[in-house]
Amino acid sequence: MLKKELKENEYNEFYSRYINLVDDNVELISGYEDGKKMVIDFFNSIPKSKLEYRYAENKWTIKEIIQHIIDTERIFMYRFLCISRNDKTALPSYNQDDYIAPSDANHKSIDTLIEEFKITRLYSQNLIKSISKNNFNNIGTVSNSLISARACAFLSLGHSICHINIIKERYL
Repeated sequence: MLKKELKENEYNEFYSRYINLVDDNVELISGYEDGKKMVIDFFNSIPKSKLEYRYAENKWTIKEIIQHIIDTERIFMYRFLCISRNDKTALPSYNQDDYIAPSDANHKSIDTLIEEFKITRLYSQNLIKSISKNNFNNIGTVSNSLISARACAFLSLGHSICHINIIKERYL
């Protein structure tokens, strides 16, 4: 499935800031593979001296951002699974800031964080491949808004791109 097949009424407008970062011709499975390489290469290129840098007080470090990318992918893949399986349970929002402190990201090596990302991405790719294409269009509720399973998957791709752009603009 290509990103251009996704319709704007399949997700809350808030998520368009992530989904719009994914090129229209990106195919979902190959997008996850290409995105994995892009994320790994990018984080491996950052000087070690910058990994715990904050550009302002109370902002996340680069290590915390990669942890946030990992956690968000896990959450959206869970949402993808629930919605694709036609689970009608309304899924809650999550407060991303509540996840950072207990993650202890700054006490992890970049190699550990990248390995955690690789494993998470592999899980995501396998999950996407295991779901019938007919179920990608299923609609569920997240944070009191309707969203399709496939929108959850494309959102996760765009979310990584968004945070890499932020790091380039504000941290490096």
